[in-house]
Amino acid sequence: MKIDTDVVIIGSGIAALQAARVLSQKFDVHIVTKANITNGSSYKAQGGIAAVTSSDDFTSLHIQDTLDAGEHHHSTENVEALVEKGKDAITQLINDQFSVDRKEDGGISLGLEGAHSKPRIIHSGGDATGKALVDHLIEKLPQNVIVHEYELAYELLLNTSGECIGVKTKANADEKIYFASYVILATGGAGAIYSCTSNCSDSYGDGIALAFLAGAKIADMEFVQFHPSLLYIDGKSKGLVSEAVRGAGGYFVDESGRKVMEGVHPLGDLAPRHITAYEMYKEREKGNEVYIDISQIVDFEKKFPTITKLCEENGISISHKRIPIAPGSHFLMGGVVADCFGHTSIPRLLAVGEVACTGVHGANRLASNSLLEGITFGRLMAENLLKYGTKQKNFQQIQTNRRTNSLELLPAHTVQNEMLAHAGILRDREGLNRLVKILPTHEQYFTIDLSKLTRKKIELIFMHISSTLVATSALTRKESRGAHIRKDYPLKDDYWKKKWVVFEKGKLNVKDELYEQNQITNNVKAVF
Repeated sequence: MKIDTDVVIIGSGIAALQAARVLSQKFDVHIVTKANITNGSSYKAQGGIAAVTSSDDFTSLHIQDTLDAGEHHHSTENVEALVEKGKDAITQLINDQFSVDRKEDGGISLGLEGAHSKPRIIHSGGDATGKALVDHLIEKLPQNVIVHEYELAYELLLNTSGECIGVKTKANADEKIYFASYVILATGGAGAIYSCTSNCSDSYGDGIALAFLAGAKIADMEFVQFHPSLLYIDGKSKGLVSEAVRGAGGYFVDESGRKVMEGVHPLGDLAPRHITAYEMYKEREKGNEVYIDISQIVDFEKKFPTITKLCEENGISISHKRIPIAPGSHFLMGGVVADCFGHTSIPRLLAVGEVACTGVHGANRLASNSLLEGITFGRLMAENLLKYGTKQKNFQQIQTNRRTNSLELLPAHTVQNEMLAHAGILRDREGLNRLVKILPTHEQYFTIDLSKLTRKKIELIFMHISSTLVATSALTRKESRGAHIRKDYPLKDDYWKKKWVVFEKGKLNVKDELYEQNQITNNVKAVF
């Protein structure tokens, strides 16, 4: 089945929905998502939206907090755009009747989270901000936005000029080809390549794999953020315990009640995530269980209804005032190289949200900047397309030479366990070399013809691609920075301070610059 349209968006999270809402003013839009429209990390997000809205806060402080948390491995220009344009995006959202939590006097209730110098976190429904925001954006979708659920996108189509002109999808036994003037990747991250994650169980990095196979630039894949506090029971992660719990007065303790973060970092329990996650990891490696003590939080059930329900469903009573936790994969700072307008190294292919590497998160994302990114850059990208977007006229496909149907793959659970063991919070050359040996090389994936494979097999290949990119990048970067911690290279190295590990068209390179500015049809195209 063939469908002709203006824009195809792959993914259905906050970035996708925000972009679709704005683009619908001019374009017909099709959203393709591989599960239910609400089945994504956006919908599960307990944290809020970081934005400067109070009179005693300043964008300069938010920018500095973002740079400090990410250890200055950023595109400063894009960080400034995120924070400064983010104020307007959030104001517009509230003006569109998005309900936010407020104080008794009617002012916006602002929470404090890790590595923020000021309370600036906006919530909706306590710890259900993601759900509230997704529901709000879905409600705002007009009729010229068509949603296709349970379709897996498996191949991007390029024309003879090297432009993206569409995508192939699978839905059970049915296949579709979408031809469009623009294709937008908004597929989220790749947390499920690890056995312990806060992400959805099918978050394999699909969009990154799609772009990689199409030859787009991919960068920063070594930077995987681990959240310090996933509810952890009987050796399994059960869901996220938001950082807002610690912002409200919770703190990390071991079995004896010792405060784990005391004396470790000036911000204590609200230190950047890569630091708190590493400390929880070290405690558990010693054989110690770790918890969040919530005894100082008044009205916990009212403030955190989602977490309360999650605990109750898993047999943990809030009355005990301790929540058992462990660190787990949470957010990928790397991805498809893009600017703040979504432009990638492939013309007419755009990327927004967690799937994109825009340089706004550096080596470690600041808490609650992810929902801000989806709302802000989703809007910026869409408004830019409304202004400069043009109809595609060349739909003559370039032919690929992928003829192999076989590739030696590991079972999914083996990949997840091996990745957690060797490319998780703490890495070293021996473990990363093991991963590189048992996974296919990044060059090998280009021989596979995905059209003949089942949906399950394609997802397994996407998982392998994401894992290979993470492991290879982590092996290449010989230093510790942010969420990338090497046991054999424990310190930051100035040589690596402004260098990016980049994949493009099957080749790996280390680059000195994130962007070169190339003017293409009135747009700035993201290239290295």
